[in-house]
Parts: sequence; structure tokens; C-alpha cells
Amino acid sequence: MTEHNDFLEGLNEHIPLREKLIAAHESMADLFPYIVRIAVTLYDSKSGMLKTYLHSSGDDNPLEHYQASLEDAPSLKAILDKGLPRVINNMLTFENRENEHVKRIGRQGYAASYTLPMFNNGVFFGFIFFNSNEPDVFVESVLRQIDIYGHMISLMVINELASIHTLAAAVKTTGSIVHVRDPETGSHLDRMSRYSRLIATALADKYQLDDNYIEHVFMFSPLHDIGKIGIPDNILLKPDRLTTDEKQIMQTHARKGREIIDNLLLNFGLENVEHMAVLRNIAEFHHEAVNGCGYPNGIRGAEIPLEARIVAVADVFDALTSIRPYKAAWDNDTAINTLKKLAGETLDQDCVNALLENMDQVLEIQAQFGENVFG
Repeated sequence: MTEHNDFLEGLNEHIPLREKLIAAHESMADLFPYIVRIAVTLYDSKSGMLKTYLHSSGDDNPLEHYQASLEDAPSLKAILDKGLPRVINNMLTFENRENEHVKRIGRQGYAASYTLPMFNNGVFFGFIFFNSNEPDVFVESVLRQIDIYGHMISLMVINELASIHTLAAAVKTTGSIVHVRDPETGSHLDRMSRYSRLIATALADKYQLDDNYIEHVFMFSPLHDIGKIGIPDNILLKPDRLTTDEKQIMQTHARKGREIIDNLLLNFGLENVEHMAVLRNIAEFHHEAVNGCGYPNGIRGAEIPLEARIVAVADVFDALTSIRPYKAAWDNDTAINTLKKLAGETLDQDCVNALLENMDQVLEIQAQFGENVFG
């Protein structure tokens, strides 16, 4: 009987997805020492955007916090049109070098690239990139072996995202789901989740946020009000101002949300999914105020988790600029002035600034996810 070292043993451990990607990369080192970076991007089918998500190359990451329309990346779009991966054995001869993402990759000095599309049950959801520091290395014999790693990485990503999708599905089947009973529409959730991602991306350098964290803020932000499942209809759907007693009942939705999430994670066996603390914090603390006058705990400033401060600004801005049973939609200028007044008082100053300094992207989100008669 002989012994053998399992070079992928690290994948058996309970570690974050990025560390698993790094472990997979390290296991390739003996076979393919010229592959210096593996990166994963995700595709948002609603907006048509590709978003950076994970990479294995430490600080060597030319496309951190980057997103671009798939339509603006013709060579990537061609991968889907042709149904075949893309091989570039000499980056110096690669066309379309005017695209920003191509420029960044070029400045990093990568000499060759292999791009594999990821599919889940036939549905495209992103790309895996293998970057080499040597040209002309992606020959057929090498690609056959790399494809195995590529599909393994794809399955790891699918497993991670499936857990999140399972959680979202569980929420939607928990009786009367929030955005059916609540006056807030599906378009509100589309907008505020993208505002949340916009704010998190703008704050990434200051708070040292990676793309993985940013993507989870985006994915979890629509679940911020799931606690409203436990609020009676006569309060949740009341078109007039709430009484003091009704307001107190409404405010219990923050703690109820945390309790619902804890139960769902336990019942569906998802407690160990990465960044579940982000989800818990968003649900419980998105109504806390930086001056301590919020609820449910009255914590203040940096005591409030960053993800909750981000979602609070995104949620308030979209509420101000949306129609509600008790108000007409405010124009952006009026809403902006209100955010400025709330900044440093109830809303986080950095998060407000991050949104207001990127109003061009805000306008794009509003144009793409406007209200309709069906919500």
C-alpha cells in the first residue's frame, strides 16, 4: 500500500470561496507554473453587466471593483455567440485594446489568456479567466487539463451561489413575502440593491472591501426588510401615518428579520455559508442611526456594521424618490438635499457621499429599473 498527497486537500476544509480558489490555483502550480492568476466574474442578467468577483493573485489584481456591460466586451460576447471558450496565446496581438478592461490587463503584463464561460443548468452566469505570464502556452494538451480545473471552480462557485439562492427562495416561500404585502415593489429592490453595490464599490479603497464582500452586499440587500413578514397587514399596509403604538410594532421588523434569518439558516443548513454575518447585520441594523436614535438597539457611528449603513442610505434614497401610498415620488434634487441634511445625523456621511458622488450611475439605474404598473 502506498501513500499519496492530495494536492486538492485544502478544498475539503471549511474555508471561504476565495481561499478555495487560491488552493485550486496552488495545486496547478507544478503543472502550469506560468498561470499566475485565476479570476471569476459574475453576470447580472437583469442589467447585462459583468462584475469582478474573485481572483487568486493576492494584491496583483488589475480589475478590482470593476464592472462593464457584456455588450461593451465584444470578444467575451463572442464566446457566448460561438459557444466556445476563448484562447489568446499572445496578448500583444489581441484586438479591441481600447476597452478599459483590456487596457488594465495589458498593463499588468499578462502574455496569454484562456477564458471559460460558466453555466448552471444551461444558464450563463459568468466567466473564469486563466492568465499566463508566458505566451503560446495554451495548446490543446494543456487546455484539456485546465478545463478540468475550470469546471471544478465553476462548480464551487455554483455551490456557493446556490446556497444564497436557496435562502432567497426560502424567504419567498415563507408565507406572504415582503415585497408582495409591502407597498415597496420589486423595482425598488432592484434599484436599492444596485445603489448598495454602488456605495460599497465607492467605499472599497477606504474600507478595504474586496469584490466578494461587495457582491454579497448586493445579493443580500434585497432581504433587508424580511422581518416585515411578521407585521400585521393593518399596520404594514396602512396608507396614513402610524400611531405611536403602531410605529413601535412596525419597528419590531428589524429584530424579527434577524430571527427569521437565523431560523432559515439553521433549518436549511446554511449557517456556514460565507458572509452570513453580512445578511444578519443588514436585516437587524439597517434602521440604526449614526447619532444613536435608531432601532432596534440604539447603537451609533462605527458600532453599526458598514453593510447596514450602506443599505440604509440606498433604502432611504430610493424610498424618497419612489411613490408610496402616503407620498408622491420626490425628484432627485430634493432627495439629494434631504440626504445631505441626514448625513452625519441619522445616515453615515461616507455612504451618503459615495452615492451622491456617483449620480451618473444612479441615473442609469433609475432609467433601467423604473416603476411599471405591475411593480
